[in-house]
Amino acid sequence: PLHETYFETNPNLQHDWNTGIHGWDHGKMDGFYIGNGKTYAAYAYIDRDQIIPYWDMAEQYVLADAMFPTEFGGSWTAHLNLVAGTDDINKNHAEVNYPTHANGCDAPPGTLSSLLNSRRQAGRGNGPFPCFTQWNTMAEVLDNAGISWKYYVTKRLDAGIWSPFESIAYVRDGKDWDSNIIVPQTKILTDPGNNDLAQVSWVTPSHTDSDHPGAHSDQGPSWVSAIVNAVGESSYWNSTAIVIVWDDWGGWYDNAAPPQPDFRGLAERVPCLIISPYARQGTETEGGYIDNTQYEFGSILKFIEEAFDLPAIGKESQGYTDQRATSIVDAFDFTQTPRPFIPFNSKYPASHFIHEPPSNVPVDNE
Repeated sequence: PLHETYFETNPNLQHDWNTGIHGWDHGKMDGFYIGNGKTYAAYAYIDRDQIIPYWDMAEQYVLADAMFPTEFGGSWTAHLNLVAGTDDINKNHAEVNYPTHANGCDAPPGTLSSLLNSRRQAGRGNGPFPCFTQWNTMAEVLDNAGISWKYYVTKRLDAGIWSPFESIAYVRDGKDWDSNIIVPQTKILTDPGNNDLAQVSWVTPSHTDSDHPGAHSDQGPSWVSAIVNAVGESSYWNSTAIVIVWDDWGGWYDNAAPPQPDFRGLAERVPCLIISPYARQGTETEGGYIDNTQYEFGSILKFIEEAFDLPAIGKESQGYTDQRATSIVDAFDFTQTPRPFIPFNSKYPASHFIHEPPSNVPVDNE
């Protein structure tokens, strides 16, 4: 039976590759009992009273209830896939879990990444140094088309496994590093009002503001509300789409069996909210729109490509998922009159985050 848990007390459950595969159990979705010796701790829920802003967003805009990460496992590969649509080293091997010492081109000498093979065997320290040239990312595609982009992150160096461009040689060793990697992440709260929002932006939170299990913080819903309000109350609203997605399932139980298009996944479902003046609307009695379309992280990248008439990052035969993925365009109705923005209420105001001191807490270890 499910039991209630709370932001302030929920445990940080194991959520690496093997745990994800075990929970999936060939689609039976019945193996979620691993995690810090806490039997059945994964079978839990958080009451809606703790996440009122998320419910309010879902009831006004789009809840995409079939969003699946590209790969089983945790944050490391999820964030790589959110900017690249792949983490394949070659056709038979993909990155998995996390490197031996640190991620990124500035990792200590001797650091090795970890690989998953096509037989779904996860290694440890059997991959290359985590400064990748083996695949392209959306950064190259946007740069080549002259489309501005920013990646908001807690700090420029050693930001942890939620900062994927630190591991991409094209960005870390190129011109984008100083201009497009934006620190601290709280600048997303002021850039829209200062007319300084890029055409494409990724935003990652601090550990405390992330909803991360074990963080013992309830600030995540307010952090997300602050971002949405900053954009919604700016001049950018009428031409903007906001996609709110969590990077992995965190070890928690879910009942939806993910499809398996390749040896990496798809992995356990994650929540996804889509907010825009053109977000599709439900009926008068239903309020927000429930989008049952099967999406994956590549669906977000494909929508970016469609919005700016860009080529795919790479071929599906080379492991890229943006070509195969169904675009999130199904969540929009571009024939409707743009919807006016109504700010969301939350427990903590935007000023709480704008004045938040820099965080040196590691974002995650999986």
